[in-house]
Amino acid sequence: MSDSVRVLMVDLLVERAAFGHGGNQEVIQPFAAHGSVELLLVTPQMQSFEAGAKAEAQGEVTLEEIDVPHWDDDYPFWQSTTVEFGDQGVDFRRIVMPMHEDDERMSEWLAALDLDAVVCSGSRRNVSIWEDWMGPAGSLLRASALSGRPTLGICFGHQLLCHSLGGKVERAEKLSSGIWDVDLTDAGGSDELLTSHTEDVECVAGVFSHQDHVMTVPDCCTLLGLTSHNGVSAVRVRDADGTDLPAWGIQFHPEATRARIERAYGWGHISEEVFNSMKGEHDGAGILSSFADIVHSQRG
Repeated sequence: MSDSVRVLMVDLLVERAAFGHGGNQEVIQPFAAHGSVELLLVTPQMQSFEAGAKAEAQGEVTLEEIDVPHWDDDYPFWQSTTVEFGDQGVDFRRIVMPMHEDDERMSEWLAALDLDAVVCSGSRRNVSIWEDWMGPAGSLLRASALSGRPTLGICFGHQLLCHSLGGKVERAEKLSSGIWDVDLTDAGGSDELLTSHTEDVECVAGVFSHQDHVMTVPDCCTLLGLTSHNGVSAVRVRDADGTDLPAWGIQFHPEATRARIERAYGWGHISEEVFNSMKGEHDGAGILSSFADIVHSQRG
């Protein structure tokens, strides 16, 4: 096992620096508070299927521009960078991922990377408007979650995880943006991800920005929370015996800190209406801190 915690991020918002690269930093910051951490980034939405063969053959392969023919050129391509969190430097490195839907082979690739956790970000794409790359990304999430590796799907990541496990996703007529209270079920009220940071076991507040909705809870998942506008706001994955796994999907954005929201508005990435709807406190930082704690406890 590596001395550093190794996290794989399915990085689906690379073209939105405030919520993409900035959001990734918010996810990783609580890991850095524990010590050394590495972040590996995959971008299946921009990667060619042909490039995926390199990952299968060689394992951890650095992503090159030739591998991402669909890269959004408004956002400069980089292979690696180091982000400072206090006196802790964290390496962010882009790698190639396999582009197939064979869960067994995907599990072998994830194991070869010696990962401690997998996180899937939000996206401007929609599960309800299916694209070919979503199949391999869904296989990656499903394989990671069912393996017992700590796994977290955020917004689109939540929808893709639920879809990959048999849940139904539908598109609403309009976007839902704002801060909602997530009412916790009995299972949610004792869930370590959602409640470790607070004494309130009835609800947590989350920042929502989505148009797709998970409509049905997969058979292998437990419903943890719901809102007045969204019936499946948080789920936890179970194994074949019904035992809880350290894998969650959450419809809201815990990485959307006030500073990130203000920056996104200043850069023109969100409208004034959306910006105003997101004013207020929420539980995102505590939930991300809980996830980092869970990952470290799993390492033993």
